[in-house]
Parts: sequence; C-alpha cells; structure tokens
Amino acid sequence: MNHMLSRLTRTVIFAGLIAPLSAQDIEKSKAPVTVDPAPVSRQSGVITSFAPVVEKVAPSVVQISTMKNVKGRSRAQSPLFNDPFFRRYFGIPDSDEDTQEDETPQPRSRRRNGGGLHKEALGLGSGVIVSKDGHILTNNHVIEGADDILVTLAGDKKEYPAKKIGTDPGSDLAVLKVDLKNIPAITFADSDKLRVGDIAIAIGNPFGLTQTVTMGIVSSIGRNDMGIVAYENFIQTDASINPGNSGGALVDIEGRLIGLNTAIFSRTGTNAGIGFAVPANMARSIMDSILEHGRVVRGFLGVDMQNLDESLAGKFKLKGKTGALIKSVVPESPAANAGIEAGDVITEVNGKTVDNPNELRMTIGGLLPGSKVQLSYLRNGESKKADVTLIEQQSNEELRLPKSQPDTAEPDVLDGVMVADVDETTRQKYGIPDHVTGVAVTRVQEDCPCAVAGLRVGDVIQSIERTSVKSAKQAEELSNKLKSEKEVLLHISSKGVSRYIVVKEE
Repeated sequence: MNHMLSRLTRTVIFAGLIAPLSAQDIEKSKAPVTVDPAPVSRQSGVITSFAPVVEKVAPSVVQISTMKNVKGRSRAQSPLFNDPFFRRYFGIPDSDEDTQEDETPQPRSRRRNGGGLHKEALGLGSGVIVSKDGHILTNNHVIEGADDILVTLAGDKKEYPAKKIGTDPGSDLAVLKVDLKNIPAITFADSDKLRVGDIAIAIGNPFGLTQTVTMGIVSSIGRNDMGIVAYENFIQTDASINPGNSGGALVDIEGRLIGLNTAIFSRTGTNAGIGFAVPANMARSIMDSILEHGRVVRGFLGVDMQNLDESLAGKFKLKGKTGALIKSVVPESPAANAGIEAGDVITEVNGKTVDNPNELRMTIGGLLPGSKVQLSYLRNGESKKADVTLIEQQSNEELRLPKSQPDTAEPDVLDGVMVADVDETTRQKYGIPDHVTGVAVTRVQEDCPCAVAGLRVGDVIQSIERTSVKSAKQAEELSNKLKSEKEVLLHISSKGVSRYIVVKEE
C-alpha cells in the first residue's frame, strides 16, 4: 500500500513584500479573538440543513494566493500546477522540461524591471479570519517561500495584500494581517471538548474553487506520530479535504472553529476520507505566542527520541513498549546537565505518563523556558528521576524531526558487515559529521541480518550492546564475543541522526 501522507497545498496570499513586523507592530497587533468554551450541543434532533451554519461561517474563510519573484521567462500555468499532489492526480509530469511548452493562461504574471524580473503565481490556499482587525490564521506551508501574499474575502473579487506576522513550521501554522477593519471574524470553540462522532464541516477553496463546503464527522482526536510536522495533535475527519483546503476552517455544528485543515492521507494527494486539522486550542495558543513574542516560545529539553518496539523493549529490560527511548542527547542541554543519557527511556513528566516520543515532545513544548520539571525514566530497567530546568527552543529547524531510517526497522548481527576507522578520509567519503564517533560501515551484504535491520553503507556504529566502539578492531572483537547472542543492540548514526536498532540472528 503506497499511501502518501502529505501537506495539502503549496498555495498562498499576499501582495506586498513579506517582512516581519516590528516589536511595536506586534504589540499593537494582538488579536482580540472571540471564544465560546461551551461544549457542543449533542441533543438528538432532526437536522434538515447546514445552510445556517455555512452562512454564519463562510464570510470568515478567505482565499489565499501567493506570488514569488523570479527571473527569466514566466511559466504560463495555473498556480495549482505548482502543487505536486494536484499534478500527480491529473498525471502531469513533474519535470520542468516536460511542462515548459504548456500554453495555459498564466494568472497574475506581472513583469517588471524590463521583463528581467516577474512575479509568478506560487499557489492557492485558504485562511480563517480570527479577529475583526484583520488577523488571519493559515498553514505555514500555504505561504512558505512567497514574496507576496494576497487575500480575497468571501463574496469580494478584490485582492488585499497581507503581511506575514509570524510562522511556526513546528506546527505548520502562520499568522497574517490585512489592513482592514470590522471584517467578520470566526468564533473559537474549546477543541478539548470534542468527541469522536461530532459533526465536522470543512470550508475552504479546494483546487481554487472558492467557498466549497463539505461535511463529515470527527473520526479521531489526538492523532500523532504521522510524520507531518514536529508537534502533532491532529483532529482526524472524513469531511472531504483536497489541495487548496489548507488553512481553511473545520467547524462544529454551531459554526465555531474546531480546527485548521492541514493535511490529507491519500494515495493520490486528493481526498480519501482521512484528513487532519490542527485543533483550535493549539492554533490559538501558537498565535498568541507569535503575537506576544514575535515567535513561538517553547521549552527545550535537548533529546532526540524514537519509538519502542518489542525488540528494543526487550533489550532495554522494559515490561512494555510505552515511553520515549532517548537515542541522543544534545551536549550541555538541560537533559545532559540532568544526567540523561542515550538509552534511557523517559516514562513520566511531572507525574504524567509519557506513552511515546510525541507525547514527550508536546508536553515539553507546551511548557515555558525556565520551567522546572521532574522526569521519571528507566535505565537498564531501573527506575530513576531527574529534575530539569528547561531552556528556550532556539530554532524551528530543530523542531523538524529527521526522516531518515524508519524506527520500525528490525535489527541484525555483524555478519556480512565491513567497517573502518572513522578518520578524515571516511568522514569526507560518507559525510560523517565531526561530532560523530565510532566505526564507519563500508559494506553491507544484501539480506544479511544487519541489512534487514536497516544498517547501510555510510552509517556509523557508535556502540554495540551499549559498549562504545572507537575502532574497527574493537568492533570486530565485540562482534566475535557476541556470536552466540540471538539479538544484538546497536547504537548507530545515519548522517548525524542517531537511533537504536536490534540485529537478530537469522
């Protein structure tokens, strides 16, 4: 099953240069949103039409188009053709050479500077007006890479330039501002009160078709580990969502915002009955942080994690698969200073159970820098505790989880593997970062246990059964000692990204 989990569109809105607001502008721009925290009415009754809900919400949903300054000849095509999922759905080749003769009329292609520099449509998407003074929430991927953002209000053909106030790639959210007053703002619901089975209505601009409404239910809540963004707590819905819906509104039966449509799970890139939305409460919290600080302020622990499977749980003397396995620790980070090490399994934060890495990431990210937390963790099956003072997450790039080898890879033994000392030659040949130590994998026999487990040429074996290795000779000696073992735990680094694998004897 070649499923594809993808962000929806590469679309945007804006007709002025995207420049961050000054601190004074941000202070003035705090959005006075309306919130109705009451739970949705779930009394039984006959519903004959959702028209009143749509009429209430539609004016708050906008279309966003984006432009990019490019040099050279303009490619004549609709901005939706820049969406890879749109192209795949209609069987359009991805190669520029295959499409350069396309004669489709080009909307909004504006030449300037004697024709050397022109604006090219980048994409189309959706957004939600959240305050009467012009604040708009959308997805970061809708406006990413845009030089100009343009907003079109419902029932209005005029395009208004929007300013990017701030973005958060970690949650795929962005805050825009248009210079308009008394525009119709949506009311927020308390998304924490959602229940599976509640009616969900999606409003957006799929494929550039303005003000399209679809209806379904809340299929699931708290979806995470999808690999879309670093901070995931998605609402899943079967309301039809397609390219162009990104950043649009997901509302309840009373017309209150419960989420921002963000991604789809599909083979084709179009609706397959599984869509994901960022919960309204999470979106509002991130927006407030952007408006107050000019960025999202998150706590930072300083660990990289992976999920546990049965093999790993057994090697780390665990009774179950819950917890976050630490595969590397940032030097001089709060975690390092508290004594947390690679191979530890964090099970609780301030007494709250941690079931998986995403829960730990969301919990720590939801705390402010300076917060003091107590971590409960297991080391070789022994329970331990550590007091940690969080610092601020400095870079959104650090929030992007490495998508290298899958955590579910099943390990192997060192038969069929050749290794070499890590020196300047091997570092240059395999692109091994300076801080990574161990032995470089120079050959992996096809279908050997290590290959099955996911070990690849260019990887660095850092430890074998939790014993650090510094040379090829030491790795060979350890391998010989472990020949009778049915399973061997390796700590490896793939292009600087550490993880554990269990190598099983065939």
